[in-house]
Amino acid sequence: MSAILEGKAAVVTGGGRGIGKGHCLQLAKNGAMVVVNDIDLEEAEKVVAEIKELGAKATACKADITSIEGAETLVAHCVKEFGKIDIMVNNAGIAKDRTFMKMTIDEFDAVMNVHVRGTFCCAQAAAKSMKETGTEGVIINTASAAQFGNFGQTNYSAAKGAITSMTFTMAMELSRYGIRVNAVSPAGTTRMSDTFKGADGKLHKMPFIDPELNGPMLAYICSDEGKYITGQVFGIGANRVWLLDHPKYSVGMLKDGGWSLEDIKKNFKKAIGNRLESLGIQKAPYPYYDGVKAKPKKS
Repeated sequence: MSAILEGKAAVVTGGGRGIGKGHCLQLAKNGAMVVVNDIDLEEAEKVVAEIKELGAKATACKADITSIEGAETLVAHCVKEFGKIDIMVNNAGIAKDRTFMKMTIDEFDAVMNVHVRGTFCCAQAAAKSMKETGTEGVIINTASAAQFGNFGQTNYSAAKGAITSMTFTMAMELSRYGIRVNAVSPAGTTRMSDTFKGADGKLHKMPFIDPELNGPMLAYICSDEGKYITGQVFGIGANRVWLLDHPKYSVGMLKDGGWSLEDIKKNFKKAIGNRLESLGIQKAPYPYYDGVKAKPKKS
């Protein structure tokens, strides 16, 4: 029996280390030919060597994913080496964590540039190639639970929320070409995970999670077995495969003629205000029922 991704050509951005490396190895183990893209070409070539030791095909490419030209170069590299592109995995990312009041605009822009702009450029370049060749391929974007809110990550949270919303729209628009678009929120111990801070603002050492544990679900949704899956976000890795609910309105109030301020003051708290969403990845009970108050300044 052939491997589930036999004959598929895949690109993984940020594939030289961590979760990206795990993606590359798992795609290769499941039969795919892999382009390992990374700004650190030496690390990318190490992953290529590992893949070739498995008896699979791979090549490295250092193209800049944050420009259309770089993304087109990356896709062209895949087509030149393997004849086509079937799978684009937008994994590359950076973290520049700092609390909102101290974050610089350069730190904000740097994270948005790699995550959001890089995802846009590579997804568009891949989709154009797939459309031109009639390839019913798949684009995998990378989300994160950080989009729920995470201390010290205004830039990263914003980027991941944007990528999730982009995924929904891309899936709607590209379905006419037979191109599927999904996102994964992976788990794994990496250099980036070592920067994780809890609600207390302190660094938390996470238990080791093998980045390759993301691979089986990634392979499934990239394969022809997953042809019915598009516009979805999955939490994967460790011991989980979890489907993310799409954003939606939950509870509300309706009133013919609209709501006056007095009506809202009278009805809001008992109808909606007692069901406000808790904040952040940890989802502690909603902490602000007594008001959002500034903490006293230290003397």
